[in-house]
Amino acid sequence: MKLNCDLGESYGNWTIGLDAQVMPFIDQANIACGFHAGDPLVIQNTLKLAKKHGVSIGAHPSYPDLVGFGRRSMNCSTQEMIAFVIYQIAAVDGMATSLGLELQYVKPHGALYNDMMANDDIRKAILTAVSSYPKPLKVMLQATMELKAHKAQAKNYGVEVLAEAFADRCYADDGKLLSRTLAGSVHNKTKMLAQVKQLVEQGTVTTVSGNVLALNADSLCVHGDNIESVQAIGVLKELIG
Repeated sequence: MKLNCDLGESYGNWTIGLDAQVMPFIDQANIACGFHAGDPLVIQNTLKLAKKHGVSIGAHPSYPDLVGFGRRSMNCSTQEMIAFVIYQIAAVDGMATSLGLELQYVKPHGALYNDMMANDDIRKAILTAVSSYPKPLKVMLQATMELKAHKAQAKNYGVEVLAEAFADRCYADDGKLLSRTLAGSVHNKTKMLAQVKQLVEQGTVTTVSGNVLALNADSLCVHGDNIESVQAIGVLKELIG
């Protein structure tokens, strides 16, 4: 299992996340594309940091929502979603190419990610955007009980799926992430390490209500803006091997 992190989420004078501390420990960097966070200089510096540490790079597109950090759903048409996802992929891909790096995958951010997992039309729009991009890119989505169906759907678009689980987020009983508006949605260090150990050893997670769900994940996400996650990232790397 690989370790991935959402990075490059600073913007102008605002610094978010501890990218330099995280990057040496991860395998995959999901880089903000400017619509929820990230500006050209932040994107460039994040790419340089990934290159220095040999980390694979992915585009992390969002709804156009800088004010809400991409955590608010937006009523966009299919055509708009396809266009803004391609736009954001191209921004990171172009800057990566200028540094001799190769973009590998796409992982939607925040509300767009959650909506993709819950809404078939939105998932189709994202798959359409990725499949129409002029280079093969994988899509990272959440490992749920519907993973087999999601992989089959993506295959119809000629897109390969990377399934991810979450180190520091609490799971709802339906296998989705517990809403950030609810208490306990983000684990503290103790709960996070216990969840990762359970996932590695048993291939399962325990939900907010105590139910046990089986997950088949290729990559484990840790959030760079969660200070407890960052402080434990070396331990997380050891746990997943």
